[in-house]
Amino acid sequence: MSVLLDFIHAEAQERRATFPVFAAGDTVNVHVKIREGNKERIQQFQGVVIQRRNPSSNGETFTVRKISNQIGTERIFPLLSPNIEKIEVVRRGKVRRARLFYLRGLSGKASRIKERRLHAPKAKEQA
Repeated sequence: MSVLLDFIHAEAQERRATFPVFAAGDTVNVHVKIREGNKERIQQFQGVVIQRRNPSSNGETFTVRKISNQIGTERIFPLLSPNIEKIEVVRRGKVRRARLFYLRGLSGKASRIKERRLHAPKAKEQA
């Protein structure tokens, strides 16, 4: 029995390694497999990650919120779901908390999140 659990855990770790590192506040583009009858296609869902639950467990999920036509939409994705083709990080957000539920009450420019940038050392000017 423990051999089976070890196999499942190893497979989950391998699948988790294929995804980029992202956290709450980051804007991600999730490529999701959609089945319509006997056809299958990839649909993109781009939005801000507002939370990650159960980190580093097989039941880990993350919630992505996007606004289209002034209507907020949230989707909860299991991280290890076979329906997720890939996850792309579009931009990193500069936030100070792990749960961004306050974004639900904001709209327009008020709901923007500052971008976290990695600063490169300045090059010395030559005269």
